[in-house]
Amino acid sequence: MSLQSLHHLAKRALPLLLFASAPAWALTTAAIVPTVMSPTCMDYRVVGVCYWLFCTNFGCQVKTSAKVGHYVPDAVVSSYSTTGQNPWLEVRSLSAPTAGAHSGGAGINSEAHENNMAVFKNVDVIGHPGGEAFSSFASGSGYVCAGAGRAYVPSMLSTLDTLAWRHGIPESVFPQSLTPGLREVGNRLTATMWGSVYPRSGFLHQVDDYKASAVTAQRAGDVVTRMGQVHVYQPLLAMPSPGYWPAGELREGEIRTGKWQQLSPVTSPSCSAFPEVMPGLRMQSQDGGYAWALWRPYSCCKREGQTFLGSTGVY
Repeated sequence: MSLQSLHHLAKRALPLLLFASAPAWALTTAAIVPTVMSPTCMDYRVVGVCYWLFCTNFGCQVKTSAKVGHYVPDAVVSSYSTTGQNPWLEVRSLSAPTAGAHSGGAGINSEAHENNMAVFKNVDVIGHPGGEAFSSFASGSGYVCAGAGRAYVPSMLSTLDTLAWRHGIPESVFPQSLTPGLREVGNRLTATMWGSVYPRSGFLHQVDDYKASAVTAQRAGDVVTRMGQVHVYQPLLAMPSPGYWPAGELREGEIRTGKWQQLSPVTSPSCSAFPEVMPGLRMQSQDGGYAWALWRPYSCCKREGQTFLGSTGVY
């Protein structure tokens, strides 16, 4: 099954799933949507001025519009141990076990002496369902920029990315995978090292289940925000246009490229980059399932003429 056809599958499956009885601990769409109303995650600001050439039969004039910048919740990124058990209930059927991806879990019990054993996580990147609610909320601040995500549309399902996600082929031999200190979540010198971004697969050595899930979520975010990667995925990128500057590549530890809002096992009203500086938020999941909203930075301005002349300010 191709990722292009998954949108149609989601549309067919969702109405049935919405009526399924959800366990009290399950992450549901109803719980996800209100989390977009976070002023700190959105970080709305006026960042400059755009200039437009507006022409009529009577002549031309230069008009201006405010250039705004803010973050948009593009996707929900779920990282979980048991294949087919995405913590986001309504989309769980999209990542059901397949012939090549039917097992999961970790060989550790969160004990320090077992840190030499590998952890495996499935990861799904699916369009955030709160786009309409976010646009309504953000419009109260002014003009709103569109994001790249589309509600319920998958950008990556690790069960379909078997060769790369389960076997690390070919990224296990990439320089980024073989060079210590290159592309890592955290810093060895400050004892905040959570794991390496490469190889971008579901396996890593990390005794802390939360940190392991965060690293694999970062890996998936790294894949979907780039073109031409050796994975089965659909890029989560928008094309720039006059007066519109979409988010670029996600980089670990760089909040100006994207930030994370925890959704499961607990919901956070704020966003941060991994590694987080607030250990109190790192609640361990009982079933190995975690989810975050991935917020990405965009800037734009309202069109005030036929020709875009340029802008001041950056975001």
